[in-house]
Amino acid sequence: MNVVGIDVGYSNLKLAYGPAQGKMKILIRPAGAAPKEHFGTRFDGRSQDDFLHVTVDGQDFIAGVSTDRAEMWERSLHADYAKTDSYKALFNAGLLLTEMKEIDVLVTGLPVSQFQDDQLRADLVARFTGEHRVTQKRTVTVKQVKVVAQPIGGLLDYVNQVADGPEEERITDEHRILVVDPGFYSLDWVLVSNGQLQRQSSGTSIKASSVLLEQAGIFIAEEYGAKVSVETLENAIRNGKESILLLGDRVVLAPFLKKASETLSSVTATSIQKALRVESMSPDVIVLVGGGSNFFQQTIQDAFPRLKVVSPQNPVLLNARGFWLLGAAA
Repeated sequence: MNVVGIDVGYSNLKLAYGPAQGKMKILIRPAGAAPKEHFGTRFDGRSQDDFLHVTVDGQDFIAGVSTDRAEMWERSLHADYAKTDSYKALFNAGLLLTEMKEIDVLVTGLPVSQFQDDQLRADLVARFTGEHRVTQKRTVTVKQVKVVAQPIGGLLDYVNQVADGPEEERITDEHRILVVDPGFYSLDWVLVSNGQLQRQSSGTSIKASSVLLEQAGIFIAEEYGAKVSVETLENAIRNGKESILLLGDRVVLAPFLKKASETLSSVTATSIQKALRVESMSPDVIVLVGGGSNFFQQTIQDAFPRLKVVSPQNPVLLNARGFWLLGAAA
């Protein structure tokens, strides 16, 4: 049985795929996607070997590249992202990368506020189920689609990681777990109690990584007198760079990211605390998942000083991995 976990984010496309009884494979690509005509050629005449060519309703798209590679094309940073052509192009790119012709179960996620909308979930299931023409000559059939709240994927993967570890680190149905997922556009959180998602204590904030990077860019401009785009900072972090080149000088990023984090992430922590006021008991553990975990970990820990906050290595891939585990278990 072929299973695919796909997390089409605003910053990265994350994939976990493979047969249910086999070994999971994982892939991550930047989440840039635009019509083919919005991309130029390299200055040295070499081919663009990192382009993924897909089709969306018969139109040629290039996907899986940095968002600033497209000319005269704006990335989608809004709540209707899942309905855009760019999202569909990235979804098709994900199907193409699996090298599968038939997928038995595909699992994906929505931000918590959207997951709680029954119609939005049903719409996504309908659009993802069936035959998809991913290139002019290749189709992929998806037989069954499951949609979960975005942070649940990360929780499932973390539970799986610690299942064979020390008993004090394991997660069971007895635990009340707060899962916080700082993504690029939105920061989501869910409270899981007795193995069930507590809807009234779960939510979404748009004070996420994109806003934090915007603020870091403002702080850099104030000091160096030149603007830095969100995409420049995003690419630097994605590629593990500690500095960027600005007006011919090297700018170390860490101090500006830390200052921006301190400025904005406390607002998010307050939103989470307010959402939990309806609960009679506090969480037992906080699990941080998602690509922006490093930006928010200290503030979340400060907001809940008596709780253990855990963030596994490479948290950006946790949701996709958890989606695959959920599909394989089905």
